Amino acid sequence: SRGREVAEKLAQKLGYECIARDVLVEASKDFNIPEIKLVRAIHDAPSILDRFVYGREKYVAYIQKAVLHHLQKDNVVYHGLAGHFFVKGLSHVLKVRILAEMEDRVALEMERHGISEKEARRVLEQDDEERKKWSQYLYGIDTWDPRLYDLVIHIKKISVDDAVDVICHTVGLKDFHTTPESQQAMDDLVLSAEIRAALIDLKPDIEVSTQNGIVHVTTTVPESQEEGLIDKIEEVAKNFEGVKEVRVRTHPSVPYGD
Repeated sequence: SRGREVAEKLAQKLGYECIARDVLVEASKDFNIPEIKLVRAIHDAPSILDRFVYGREKYVAYIQKAVLHHLQKDNVVYHGLAGHFFVKGLSHVLKVRILAEMEDRVALEMERHGISEKEARRVLEQDDEERKKWSQYLYGIDTWDPRLYDLVIHIKKISVDDAVDVICHTVGLKDFHTTPESQQAMDDLVLSAEIRAALIDLKPDIEVSTQNGIVHVTTTVPESQEEGLIDKIEEVAKNFEGVKEVRVRTHPSVPYGD
């Protein structure tokens, strides 16, 4: 939908770093995972197997850590799937959705990959459906919901260059300026993502939040394993710089079939 073109021109005009697939390469190296697995984790709709083994959650946790590390530096343009899921509630992050007519998207896909009109349309329709299922499964969110974005721009009467101008103007508005409070919220998100990525092999359903150095961890565990798991979680989490205290909350897991 010309999102990449808008992002690259925007970054150039603002003098910002522009990132996209780079974060997948970075995450694949950090966690020694083939890049194709990470690509599929944020593209393909989840399979039944994913829902039982939490495979997708693990890869998304690694991607989230890499994306947030870049965004923490501020003055960054990120384009690609999933970015806005990771920064919900952050006041200084401007979230933009770029739309284009299907016919324009088909023509661009044909040109980019040297394929027929029929094949290009099939690929795009499948991509749209996969991404919708992906976001619903992991976040309970419909990516087409305009409430997720601060700006929704339709590339038709508004050109790519016009879109860049509109976004540049919006970025300059006071409400999107970084404040000490919003930067602290970003730092908390980054620390939470780092700790979750470190813990997710130990417990895939683990949830982590952080506020000013206080780490809150929530997970399910059989009662017989609770004490040992809490000790391991605390041991891992306390190794991260900036952690003052770790608070673990567990819920009893329900045996399958009960």
